[in-house]
This record gives sequence, C-alpha cells and structure tokens, in this order.
Amino acid sequence: MKIFSLVGMGVLFGIILVACSNDSENVQEESNSKEKTIAADQFADEFLAGNFDVIYHQTSESFQDMVTLDEFREVGSDFNSGVTNFELLSEMPIQNVTEYQWISDEGDKGIVSHFADDQTIEGIQLTPISSHPESDEVYTENTYQMPMIGEWFTFWGGINELVNYHYAVASQRYAYDLLIVEDGFTYNGDPTDNESYYAFGQDIVAPREGTVVSAENDIPDNTPTVDTNAEEPLGNHVILEHENNEYSYIAHFKQGSLEVDEGDQVNAGDLLGNVGNSGNSSEPHIHFHVADSDNLEEATSIRIKLENGEEPTRGDIVEGF
Repeated sequence: MKIFSLVGMGVLFGIILVACSNDSENVQEESNSKEKTIAADQFADEFLAGNFDVIYHQTSESFQDMVTLDEFREVGSDFNSGVTNFELLSEMPIQNVTEYQWISDEGDKGIVSHFADDQTIEGIQLTPISSHPESDEVYTENTYQMPMIGEWFTFWGGINELVNYHYAVASQRYAYDLLIVEDGFTYNGDPTDNESYYAFGQDIVAPREGTVVSAENDIPDNTPTVDTNAEEPLGNHVILEHENNEYSYIAHFKQGSLEVDEGDQVNAGDLLGNVGNSGNSSEPHIHFHVADSDNLEEATSIRIKLENGEEPTRGDIVEGF
C-alpha cells in the first residue's frame, strides 16, 4: 500500500546487476553514442536492438553513479533473451517526469522508464512479470463502486506487477490505490505536509451496502515522503462484510475521521471517513480491495466487478459516486 515507490528518480533497476570487465569498450563507438538522443517512444526498440550505449549516455548522473555501462550492457542483454518485441502498456506523467511501461510479447518481462522533459532518462526498471490467469478470470459476485466522490486517478491497478505492485501478494492482488492529480502532481506546497495533498481530507464512502466488521480510527498519520508505518499496514481502516462472503477493505483513513463503528450497517455511498496517510502509506490516498475474508493475512483478493463495467488500470481516471 505504499505508493510512489517508483518516484524518487534514483536508479530503478528491478533486477540484480553483475559487474563485468571493461576491456572491450570501443572509444569511438562510445563517442558516437553520446551524440545520439532517442525519443521516449523509441526506447524499447533501441533497448531490444542492444543499443545500450546510446541509452546509457542519455541516463542521469545519479543513474550512472550506481550502474556502470558494462553492468547495463550485461543485464540488458540477459533481459532481452527470448523477447521478440516490447509493447507500450502505458504512458503517464508523474511529477517532473513521464513514465513509460513496456511489456514483452510473452507477457513475462516488463520495462519501466522515466523520461524528463529534456529527454534525460531518470530511471529504468527491468522486472520479471508473474501471471495468475486462474484468479484473473474470477470476479466478485457482488458489484461495487469506487469508494470516493468524483474523478480520481488510478496510481496502482490492473493484473500485472507493472501496473499494480499489489499483484505479487495474493491477499491484495486486485487492489487499487487512488489519489487526486492536478497538472501531474498530487500536491501543491510543502511535500512533507499532508495538508498539501489534494486527496487529504476528502470523503471516503461505502462501495456497497454492508456491515462494518473492523474499524480503526486512532493511528497517527505519517509525514509524507518521510515515514511510513509498516507495523500497521492498513492504518486507520474500515472492513465491510457483504453478501456472498465478500469483504471490502478501505485503508489509510485520516486519524480520528471515521464516522462508523464495528457493527454499523451502511448503504452504498454512506460516509465512512476522510482520506489520510496512516499505515503503510507514503502520501495521502485511498487503498481499496475486496477479499474472501476479514483476516488480511489469510484472505485472498478477488478481482472487483464494478457497476460501470470498467476495469481501471494504472494511469486511468476513475469515477466514484
């Protein structure tokens, strides 16, 4: 439930790098590669073609401080093994960069790259992608609405780890992280102040009628970009029991903002509380998923059937009540 895990613009390598020798470097070739600039939409083609020198010399100083050219060449060559092509999965502005996500033709490898406005590559992540088709095809029996009012931004959501970092964990596999974005930013002002974030304090409402079976209201909100609370991952939260043995989890409420208690009956759209930054959260947002149990550690997440029939993925705008 920690969001913006790919923001920070350090090195975003998602696989282990192995050092190798530098004996074979061709000075003239390196000089030529420095003179080239690739456009963001050409990144995957250049990467698959093995033009690692061109890409590397377009990366930021911080990237090059942590990854050598030879390491980048070796890891890139290994990663390309067995891949015929990479398809662009999503393009999304994040603060001062634009994120591009690419997926291999077999769907088992993904690349995330971050380009600044001047075409500097601020980060690259190479990651294997797992697949769970048996559960991807199973939806909730009930239909739900997103637990907020108006239009929000899907930061995490979808059925692979590129677009949804929850996907690797069975208990949260089909979760959504929702926030408000304006002009590519989720805040205006001091990034360490919760009040600066557009989502902070916004209403959270019930996604469907149900019974409150768990409610926590007393966990302090974190300082954005400074700390998180991994010991109490849900933070302030509400878990609702619905028919057909389905439980909706709504997490990271603002401390003291809950309007419901355990045992309360709620209708779809009823106010539950306000958006906060409690639990394992790095900035104010809503975490929402549905599972088959109210025990987070033992539950299995279920893909959510939304009333409007949509299946939001990372970067999509979604509508609440």
